[in-house]
Amino acid sequence: MPTPAKICGLTTAATLDAAIAGGASHVGFVFFPPSPRNLSPDQAAGLAARTPASVRKVGVFVDPDDALVDHAVTTARLDALQLHATAPDRVAALRRRIGREIWAAVAIKTRADLDTARAYTDAADRILYDAKTPPGAALPGGMGLRFDWSLLDGFRHPLPWALSGGLDPANVAEAIRRTGAPLVDVSSGVESAPGVKDVDKIAAFLKATAA
Repeated sequence: MPTPAKICGLTTAATLDAAIAGGASHVGFVFFPPSPRNLSPDQAAGLAARTPASVRKVGVFVDPDDALVDHAVTTARLDALQLHATAPDRVAALRRRIGREIWAAVAIKTRADLDTARAYTDAADRILYDAKTPPGAALPGGMGLRFDWSLLDGFRHPLPWALSGGLDPANVAEAIRRTGAPLVDVSSGVESAPGVKDVDKIAAFLKATAA
């Protein structure tokens, strides 16, 4: 069986259609202005309308305020929220208020970073392990960085989880074999330039998750 996969940071109908045609289980829309993948909720609404109910729509946020979340959830008909740089208590509050599946992104560089996932046990529905970006970086993810997958060896995951950070068509099959990831997430690894998704790379990535 193919490993479920999320294609994140989609901004055009053509690349969204490629993700759907390739069998993506999730598609991601970014609501964070510093990102080259940023969409307004109204822009995302057009893409959401093209997305079949069988593919889950995930809104990606960085410590967002309530107004943005409310607008995006309603306008883009989001099924889940992926929250970066958001404290556990804030994650829990959004989960209670919004009533959607919540993914808490945990930035990983060391084993100690991995241990912070436990703080989200009662706050989120899923942990997204992503590579920690350098100090002062404008973005919390989507930079093509990968963390040491061996850090996951023997780790008792507090929640269902997904693997992100530096994945691409060439390494995702190895990542799945090495870590046992039940879900994988890609953004920059299927781009030809920052924020520019490539339909052929999307197809290749999704094919590799079935290898």
